[in-house]
Amino acid sequence: MGKLFERLQDPVRSGVYRVMRPDEVLDAVKGSEMVVAKVRFAAKEELLKNIAQALDFPDWFGRNWDALEDCLSDLSWREAPGYVLLFEKPRRDDDFGVLIDVLLSSADSWAARRKPFFALFVDPARTLPLPDLFRQS
Repeated sequence: MGKLFERLQDPVRSGVYRVMRPDEVLDAVKGSEMVVAKVRFAAKEELLKNIAQALDFPDWFGRNWDALEDCLSDLSWREAPGYVLLFEKPRRDDDFGVLIDVLLSSADSWAARRKPFFALFVDPARTLPLPDLFRQS
């Protein structure tokens, strides 16, 4: 399966990272039972809707940051050995810091339960203040 897949299976490494290309991540998890949700980045209201659709959130999702954190920390309706959110075309806006905080909190919650949770931002230009998931060769 490869080193990238091994990393994505490690709950201790759960968190929020940058990746250069989405295909590397998709190839790494292909054939696994991990949930991979591709999310088109947008302004807050649309972004929350995109995340909800990508992960099939229940109807009770409140479409605010607290509700997002509640849903991301639960995911009982999408039972899986691990979760990868792949944010496409991200940009830094007024809500970016709040989103990162919610994602980091969710990753910590899942790591405490020994289940991997990764939020990956496709950022080949390296414009976002995020660590790289892995070093490019």
